[in-house]
Amino acid sequence: MPRGRRQGRVSALESGLAEEAPPGATALPLALSQSPQQIEATDEPVLLRGIFEIGRGSCDVVLSERALKWWPIQPERPAGDSKFDLRYKEESVELKDIFSVKLKRRCSAKQPRSGTLLGITLFICLKKEQNKLKNSTLDLINLSEDHCDIWFRQFKKILAGFSNRPKSLKILLNPQSHKKEATQVYYDKVEPLLKIAGIKTDVTITEYKGHALSLLKECELQGFDGVVCVGGDGSASEVAHALLLRAQKSAGMETDQILTPVRAQLPLGLIPAGSTNILAHSLHGVPHVVTATLHIIMGHIQPVDICTFSTTGKLLRFGFSAMFGFGGRTLALAEKYRWMSPNQRRDFAVIKALTKLEPEDCEISFLPLNSSQDDPKLRAQGSLKSDYNDQWQTIQGQFLNVSIMAIPCLCSVAPRGLAPNTRINNGSMALIIARNTSRPQFIKHLKRYATIKNQFNFPFVETYTVGEVKVHPRNTTSGYSPEEEDRPHENSFPWNVDGDLMEVATEVHVRLHPRLISLYGGSVEEMNDSQVTCNCL
Repeated sequence: MPRGRRQGRVSALESGLAEEAPPGATALPLALSQSPQQIEATDEPVLLRGIFEIGRGSCDVVLSERALKWWPIQPERPAGDSKFDLRYKEESVELKDIFSVKLKRRCSAKQPRSGTLLGITLFICLKKEQNKLKNSTLDLINLSEDHCDIWFRQFKKILAGFSNRPKSLKILLNPQSHKKEATQVYYDKVEPLLKIAGIKTDVTITEYKGHALSLLKECELQGFDGVVCVGGDGSASEVAHALLLRAQKSAGMETDQILTPVRAQLPLGLIPAGSTNILAHSLHGVPHVVTATLHIIMGHIQPVDICTFSTTGKLLRFGFSAMFGFGGRTLALAEKYRWMSPNQRRDFAVIKALTKLEPEDCEISFLPLNSSQDDPKLRAQGSLKSDYNDQWQTIQGQFLNVSIMAIPCLCSVAPRGLAPNTRINNGSMALIIARNTSRPQFIKHLKRYATIKNQFNFPFVETYTVGEVKVHPRNTTSGYSPEEEDRPHENSFPWNVDGDLMEVATEVHVRLHPRLISLYGGSVEEMNDSQVTCNCL
């Protein structure tokens, strides 16, 4: 049951509202209706007031425009008896945290759907520690059909007023994600919550890589309020790329050359069912299936920055983050050992890439971000126009790894994030460069990601806040022969874009596009600042 708070009481029903409720709804003791604590309460309009059994005791329940509040019904204090200085313990739930309401009945084998009415059940989204959300229930017990009907209809009316919450979703499920657990994750944890919330779903199980992309190019999405991806980072990035491509085509834009792309038309929900779940972790602050599902149900939407990756004037894809050099080679190796488990494949690829550690000879050009643009006050005011220096800066040399990230890239192996100074929608990218160094020093740098120590506090690591980046390899062989297994095609270079392998032989131009796509999820910063409430339900 929600945590109690000693506060003032809600005043008695206004005369006009009292006539709408059945007699049982307002038949309260005079001592309750005239309680000094209730008279001192706020002037928030009262919609309904009645008696329900909550837990194991009868309660005085008040429904206002913002919250449901209740107090245990106490015996009337004897006149002049100072020993009975009763304090009323108020408990409450904010209406914005309720996502469904059902009539509670005692069901039997003979009457599975029309058993004896017991009352009303409210389904509630609770904020817990570590950015997690939890679903819970609150039972309001009253055997009166008329009484419960009035309250039930009022709750339904209130829930219908939350227009941002989805009513119909297109679900794309990748059954091959992680240990092939995505299907079980969806049907065991996600679908039951969506059914409780009354959300209609249309599920498509993808059959091959690129299936979601081809599907979203053609399928009808007019009747849906959002698209949900159940899978890992590669699946989620593919769906985001498909939604943005669809938006460009709908706007009549040429997709080969996109300088100012239009926003995606539908929000994207991410259910983490992969091996790393960087996108979901960065968005929600935790890779938790129930948390991700409840953000979708509650209609919590965050605008998120995304990048375009292009070469020689041709769009390659949309993406949130990329790694070139060691990060790209590691993924190229891991893709060749997909028969291994995800963790084994990742660890094996990292070790093998480290044993053959060699730098890339390339030229990196970038547009740095003006310091004034990174002001949080400007971001709060929505001032996210590009405010970059118009002078490109260029560095050349031998680089072990180059990371370009528009999101913090939180994951289990980097709890602070691969780019901890970046946010999901602050209008900038992090450019992190590791120059050539000894293998032990580079390994020490990689190990820092799993700790609270500063992983950038090395003389060979450089960080920049940028809006655009160009990576131009100057040596097409870089000391490797085309036959080596971490370079699948001759004269091509592997890139890791959101966990997907992208092979490019020429310069790659990465351009940031602030808040180009909306994702279902709460702001990690806001959730960390908010207090945990109702944790006793």
